[in-house]
Amino acid sequence: MSRLVQKRSRKTGLPPGTAVHIGEKKSERTHIRLLHYDASQVAEKELEDIEDGAVLRSATGVTWVHVTGVHDVGLLDRLGRNFGLHPLVLEDISNTDQRPKFEDYGDYIYIVLKMLHDGSSSRDIAAEQVSIVFGRDFVLSFEEAEPTVFDSVRERIRAGRARIREQGADYLAYSLLDAVVDNYFSLLEQFGERMEQLQSELLASPTPRMQQSLHHLRSEMVLLRKSVWPLREVLSGLERGRSSLIKGDTLVYLRDVYDHTVHVIDTIETFRDMVAGLMDIYLMSLSNRMNEIMKVLTIIATIFMPLSFIASLYGMNFRHMPELDWPWGYPLVLVLMLGVAGGLLLFFRRKKWI
Repeated sequence: MSRLVQKRSRKTGLPPGTAVHIGEKKSERTHIRLLHYDASQVAEKELEDIEDGAVLRSATGVTWVHVTGVHDVGLLDRLGRNFGLHPLVLEDISNTDQRPKFEDYGDYIYIVLKMLHDGSSSRDIAAEQVSIVFGRDFVLSFEEAEPTVFDSVRERIRAGRARIREQGADYLAYSLLDAVVDNYFSLLEQFGERMEQLQSELLASPTPRMQQSLHHLRSEMVLLRKSVWPLREVLSGLERGRSSLIKGDTLVYLRDVYDHTVHVIDTIETFRDMVAGLMDIYLMSLSNRMNEIMKVLTIIATIFMPLSFIASLYGMNFRHMPELDWPWGYPLVLVLMLGVAGGLLLFFRRKKWI
């Protein structure tokens, strides 16, 4: 499972704006995809390194540079110089322990959010930082590793049937945000199915293994909430900020993504309550099971108490005990013991204790 807090000791003593990669290295090499497009054409290119600004920027249309792998701080520095990015932005991009946020630098807007997907184990949720920088005619996006969640956006641009080719960089940035939020719904559906399966098993036959599964679910809910909850503030700030980089038509779509984010947050809160309820059901099931065991043992002990008394009474070694000389004394004592046991069982059944 993903670390909730990354180690920042490598930043100790360095001046502000120094780009240092913090977090797990999730990609061996950095992939750079360059895409220029306008209403009439699309041009794509796979880059080995950041070239001069004339190659990266286009005279018309929108330029989208997507970088997979943020551990190469030298490459980030060259990319930042080409697009005039502030050193603090490059520092935040290389630090994968950022809280979702947005910052308006006037000529461009910087957005950080978390993308969630299945981890190495089918029962793990992995969080990956996504950084988006967009200006009037360019968008820069950064992911930690492949596969990318933005393939669907790239296909829409290639197809040319969607309105994205007719819009500007702000609409492309919205599309990337929307792709990340839509991925949350897919993940929550899988999470809900796991909870329903665990609930069915819990009601049927609770086992100690389920306690570990419940604690695992609670840890994942903490990661979900930490990753998604601040995104509402980001989208609300973009909508209220009234930046000149965001057109009025795009604000409508940003409000739609905001509504989807609120829906995701509500679902996460519901799942948190469900996980707490499942934990209560598990503890209650164990308590009920223990009570049933104790009830059976108590009934057995209660039945044998008078039988033990009778057996111990006639086990005393007194010389003058009239019953010891009776020919039918032994059978009568056995009948008496069976009668007492039967009477107690009948009494318990009438009380509905068994």
